[in-house]
Amino acid sequence: MFSKSYQLLPQRDSAAPRTPGLFVDSDSFTQHSYQKGFSFDYIPNVSENNFTDTSQGWLSWICNLIVIFLVYICTFLMFPITGWFVLKTVPNYQRIVVFRLGRVCPPKGPGIVLVLPLIDQWQRVDLRTRAFNIPPCQVTTQDGGVLLVGADIQFRIWNPVMSVVSVQDLNASTRMTAQNALTHSLAKKTVREIQTERVKLGEYLGMDINEMTRPWGLEVDRVELTLGSLLKAPEGVPSGSLIMPPSVPGLEGLTGPIQQLAMHFLSHGSSSQHQDSITFSDELSSASEAVVTTPGSVEELLSGVKLLLSESLVQQVGACFQFDISSGDGQQHSYYVDLSQGCGSAGAGSLSREPDVTLSMSDCDLLAMFQGELRPFSAYTSGRLKVQGDIKTAMKLEELIKLLKK
Repeated sequence: MFSKSYQLLPQRDSAAPRTPGLFVDSDSFTQHSYQKGFSFDYIPNVSENNFTDTSQGWLSWICNLIVIFLVYICTFLMFPITGWFVLKTVPNYQRIVVFRLGRVCPPKGPGIVLVLPLIDQWQRVDLRTRAFNIPPCQVTTQDGGVLLVGADIQFRIWNPVMSVVSVQDLNASTRMTAQNALTHSLAKKTVREIQTERVKLGEYLGMDINEMTRPWGLEVDRVELTLGSLLKAPEGVPSGSLIMPPSVPGLEGLTGPIQQLAMHFLSHGSSSQHQDSITFSDELSSASEAVVTTPGSVEELLSGVKLLLSESLVQQVGACFQFDISSGDGQQHSYYVDLSQGCGSAGAGSLSREPDVTLSMSDCDLLAMFQGELRPFSAYTSGRLKVQGDIKTAMKLEELIKLLKK
């Protein structure tokens, strides 16, 4: 029994001419973009509202007419009762896709729609714009860098019939397609191109996703890339020279040097109003000009901060800060600086009320920031500082840092 060899099943000849299928337009089938990875044998040609089934024989066609006619008669004879089941209300933003005796019909709606019992299977399709986000995933760039990149995507259904008959789970398929397109397209770019051309790359990514999802009756309206932290610097480029800008409100439409210049002005805050000249420098590696005392721990730094608290400082800042500090041995510590009332206060632990801004960072970065070696905005853009709350309020810490440097 086991000595008999198995033979392969007959395979389709790849060189043989392919047919477009039952309902598909032959012209659209011959397009190059619609020949990769899709089966069109069951997708109707709804682009021209052609739902004619030419493969149906005359006997099957007569049987269908007889069954539909009998169902219509029974429905109208029992209308006071069947009216609760066969009449459906469809709003303007929805359509109903009906399969009558297993064969798709043109979409119905909006308004009052008649759905026949027993022979009609129907499904509602929402035409409104929907959105989902791709969580940050690791992307290896062309120059060997590794960074976290996510995306916010908005899409809508332009063809309700295609969205039902061509894909089983539209949301899951769209999400998976968008994530694969994101990783493949950004892998061909460098870290600097992703940083400076984020808006343009989002538009190109939307075109790539549309090319794959258009046979599903879906259209992507907007793609916005969200840049995370840089996990690995590109080969031959120091990590300090690359600053990954986050999604700061008001800077999404700026690219390249214009965005970097806007970030530079924002990082200087109110102090730039009293300066006549601007000096561009590497803010991640710049050392403080003069520090009288160099605290060696967070507790010593906190003692120095308490000596500087005053009513004038409270009037300049007017906010309370919570610091969640992680030490080198993995322990978590909490500190607070309240500059919202009185002469201010600072200490270990948590605030008795909700803080205006919560800052999470390591103890080394906290010491470097208060010693003037690391600017708050530079720490934020490089991923070394995580801020929960208003970014501009967090940047007011520069007033306290200036007093420590004097």
